[in-house]
Formats: sequence, structure tokens, C-alpha cells
Amino acid sequence: MSAILFDFFGTLVSYSPSRVDQGYPRCHRFLREHGSALSYGDFLAGLDACFASFDARSDIDDREFSMGEVASAFLRQASVGGDVAEFERLYLAEWSAGVAVPAGLKPLLTELRQDHRLAVVSNTHSSAMVPDLLIGAGIADLFDAVVLSVDVGWRKPHPAVYATALAALGVTAGEAIFVGDSYAADFAGPDAAGITAFLIDPRKTADVPAERRIDSVFDLLSRNRISG
Repeated sequence: MSAILFDFFGTLVSYSPSRVDQGYPRCHRFLREHGSALSYGDFLAGLDACFASFDARSDIDDREFSMGEVASAFLRQASVGGDVAEFERLYLAEWSAGVAVPAGLKPLLTELRQDHRLAVVSNTHSSAMVPDLLIGAGIADLFDAVVLSVDVGWRKPHPAVYATALAALGVTAGEAIFVGDSYAADFAGPDAAGITAFLIDPRKTADVPAERRIDSVFDLLSRNRISG
């Protein structure tokens, strides 16, 4: 194998899958400063409902949406003026505060990079957030490509995402492996595209071959097919 495609959230970094469990005091303050009387709880509930409406549309055909679209729709529903881009920036900054990079990730990627081209392939609503997090973690230069659903226009498991990643690395499906923690997006999708997939599934909840199940990204080096 000459290339490894990594999911980002839940694979290379830990995060809270909830979009509203993080604290968002600056976002709420933005609303209040622009005329909103929403309580903090009502603000979170309204934002969550707005995200859910966009997700429901994406679930139909895997079309991706941007955080800017959500921010614009939410502010409009809340009858709040102000700079949509600024609200988006505040939200992404506060959500990103819950992202953590595991110890030892950079040495792992550095070793894997000796024999493989590496790419991040992530579902995300922002073109800037994942690249900024990679820079902040000091690992951006270890990747040959960063492929984001918001830029492709489709989210995993749409085949266009994997095709874009393979093209960015200049490899065929048979020359790549995919590593991630979501069955549909990171195992079934790549598998259907002809890419050998490894699923992070420490609780063994998914119906995948044992040899293609790992406990964490750090198990990659122990797999002969990757390290050999």
C-alpha cells in the first residue's frame, strides 16, 4: 500500500460528537449584543434544531452544507442581525476547543509517512477548521492532501469524496487504505470504492472482519499489510 487516508474526528483526534455540548458563551453573547432575548438554553436548542434540519437534507443524498449556511439560517430564525461570518468564527472556535490530539500522534504519522503518502479525508462544514487544527497540532506538513466534504460538495460515504482523495494523492484505490471510526463513512464507503478499510471499533460493535478492526489509529504499525 502506498497511501493511507485518515478520517479526522474520532480517528486522529478526539472530540465531542454533539454540536451543542461545548460551552458557547461568546456565541450567546453575540446574540444578546445583536438584540436577541434568547436564554442560553433556548439558544442551544435552536441551534441544534437548525443543524438537525440541515442534516436531514444531507441524509437524503449526502450533499454537504457549510457552517456559513447554518449560521445564516439560525440568525435569520432567531431574528438577529450582525455579521454571519463572525458568528461562524465564534462557533467554530468554541466547538474546536473540545478537540484533543492524542499523545504520540506526530511520531506515528512521521513513521507512517516514511513509506506512505498520507491524507486527511473528513466530513466537516468548514474549509478552515481541520487545516487550522492540523497546523495547531504541528502535523500539517505530514499530509500530502486534506480533502474536506464541504469543499467536495458531498460527504462520506458519497463516492466522490474518496475519488477526490485518490486523485489528490495520485494513487489508485488498490494502492490505498482508509482508516476511520464510522462504519458507513469510513468502512463501507471506502470498501465500496475498492479501498481496503480499517475500522476503529474497540467495542467490536460493527460487523467487519477481525483483521480489519483496530482499537485505535496506533494499531496501524502492528498490521503487516500496512507496515510491510
